[in-house]
Amino acid sequence: MAVHKYNILILGASYGSLLASKVMFGGHNITLVCLPAEAELINAEGFRVRMPIRGREPIEIDSRKLPGKVTAVGPRDVSPKDFDLIGLAMQEPQYGSAGVRELLDAVAKSRVPCMSIMNMPPLPYMKRIPALDGEALKSAYTNPAVWDNFDPSTLTLCSPDPQAVRPPNEKVNVLEVTLPTNFKVARFDSEASNHILRNIASDIDAVRFETPEGKIELPVKLRFHNSLFVPLAKWPMLMAGNYRCITKDGMRTAKEAVHTDITESRRIYDFVIDVCVRLGAARDELVPFEKYAVAAESLSRPASAARALNNGAPNIERADRLVQLTARQKGMNNPMLDAIVALVDARLDTNRKRALA
Repeated sequence: MAVHKYNILILGASYGSLLASKVMFGGHNITLVCLPAEAELINAEGFRVRMPIRGREPIEIDSRKLPGKVTAVGPRDVSPKDFDLIGLAMQEPQYGSAGVRELLDAVAKSRVPCMSIMNMPPLPYMKRIPALDGEALKSAYTNPAVWDNFDPSTLTLCSPDPQAVRPPNEKVNVLEVTLPTNFKVARFDSEASNHILRNIASDIDAVRFETPEGKIELPVKLRFHNSLFVPLAKWPMLMAGNYRCITKDGMRTAKEAVHTDITESRRIYDFVIDVCVRLGAARDELVPFEKYAVAAESLSRPASAARALNNGAPNIERADRLVQLTARQKGMNNPMLDAIVALVDARLDTNRKRALA
């Protein structure tokens, strides 16, 4: 059980409930910001996280049985100043929506330590990276102005490496983990804020799940890193897998995106690794392609960006454009990456025209 019990606010109940389940297991309390129907369901029934366990049947974590408590609210029903840590688990375009935009601004002004678990690193985090012009990255963001009031020192990035989906035929309070890897979080500038992260990571490490055969350790830990670049290990995965799920006429699974042409996948993966190294990352902080290719064998669904495009979304997270713009600042270009960006641009343009028709 946690020695220090923290109150933690997480914006986004879908992917956010995975981190919430781990943190609540450690004895901390969670407030989830979500849509009204989600909030009503979670407050009535809690949430479930189904997790694969190597060598045995999957287990289901029921939030109602955890030491920590969960409350679900709308964006207008919460004050960031009441929390010890704030997590950002929505997709980047959602932060410009009514209600959420105002809450995010209140988060910025509260100066409460804030940890993003978005695929798209928030703009203030990019400004923490030395010798990178954050202003020149703005066109990658749906509404860059929503980040204006953040002090970059109060915001850090947690790599959303674990993969999870909401099963289509279940209630919206159910999350299914498809790849149970670890969250990797970079340090804050403040040692007091780092202390919170280390305590939570330690509490998650200590968790044991009761089964008929005895207590077992669960996957999906929180790993603290001093390097700002460790969370960028997700970038090569996004470019070789997630964004290559997007095709001209539809989508394909992440496994297909990586393994249909493994040589091409390796080429773009290695290019993005090189971009991260040029930013200042050490190669041993990043995930080698071979390890990612093995993990991709289990990714039997299209990535969220591809699903959103297929569903007609007028905006999606543009990590592809962010990587492209970052690479260009370092004098680096890649035709495969340029093709991905052009394809996403074209698909979004089609969606926006249809929405206006």
